[in-house]
Amino acid sequence: MIGRVMIAALGMAAMTMPALAQQGLDEPFQKPFKEALAGKVVAYVPVAMNFDLTEGWYAGMKKELEPYGVKFEIRDPNWNTNAGAQAVTSLISEKPAVMVIHNPDVQTYAKLLQRAENEGIYVIQINMGSAYRSSAFVGANWIEIGERDTEAVVKACQGKSNKIAIVQGALSAAASAYTLKGVENVLAKHPDIKVVSSQAADWDAAKAKAITQTVLKQNPDLCGIVGFWDGMDIGTAAAVKEAGLTGKVFVATSGGGERKGACELVKSGAFDLNMSYDVPTQANDLSAMIKWLLSSGAKAGSVKGSAYTTLIPISKENADTACWNLSDLKK
Repeated sequence: MIGRVMIAALGMAAMTMPALAQQGLDEPFQKPFKEALAGKVVAYVPVAMNFDLTEGWYAGMKKELEPYGVKFEIRDPNWNTNAGAQAVTSLISEKPAVMVIHNPDVQTYAKLLQRAENEGIYVIQINMGSAYRSSAFVGANWIEIGERDTEAVVKACQGKSNKIAIVQGALSAAASAYTLKGVENVLAKHPDIKVVSSQAADWDAAKAKAITQTVLKQNPDLCGIVGFWDGMDIGTAAAVKEAGLTGKVFVATSGGGERKGACELVKSGAFDLNMSYDVPTQANDLSAMIKWLLSSGAKAGSVKGSAYTTLIPISKENADTACWNLSDLKK
């Protein structure tokens, strides 16, 4: 009899266990995370607004961070380096929680960014870094881009003249200097390739077009061009088209992967290869870095990290699906 009572009691206890197991457990970390972000100001200083990269980064960050109460301040120097330096200097005194900086070159902002972190402001550098290594860098591996674009051009030149041209960006910009190093790494393995021109177009499509026109007149048997940014290489491709050499001169470039600036131009034949660093992915990485830094409690400048972007090679094989639309990102 006692045994039956005990078994019955155990059975009743077992019946109550699922109800206890279904009770919620308070997650202790989400509240301080939300508090760490609410009301914080992120200051954004691109080289300029109104083009796919900088507009896309901003739209992506807003979409991810504004729901947490993060506020944004934009300072647009519109390609003026001195105006950019003044904007960064002014922001240091205003003390936003985070500054997202798109450097025009490796030196101009370097000491200012170090000063900002000494003042307790987290600094994240996007795509074009400075000589100062701040709390975080998010962006492309430019050396890899230079290598992969050049490898494609070298391959396309097999059995042809082996003459190639290089259209650089701004000589002092990290993106241009590092990409050039990647180009040199590959060319060192291919002494048969002859560089007939290597000039800086300063990220300007009109300059890129003028340079390429001259090169093609002097070298009508050119077999390939390595360009350093698709926004500039629109001019490069236009010169190739005007010379009637589209499809004969292999044009490799790189960019943020926006549909109009990348996939449509690859499909049209203007570009043969566009190495995309995919702006929406970079915007997500930026947002994740901001969330982590604000919620970490780490002192500004005490941690150093990088998030290099996985590259997407865009060619005619994947040009229908590999890109994103700026209008969609802004919704």
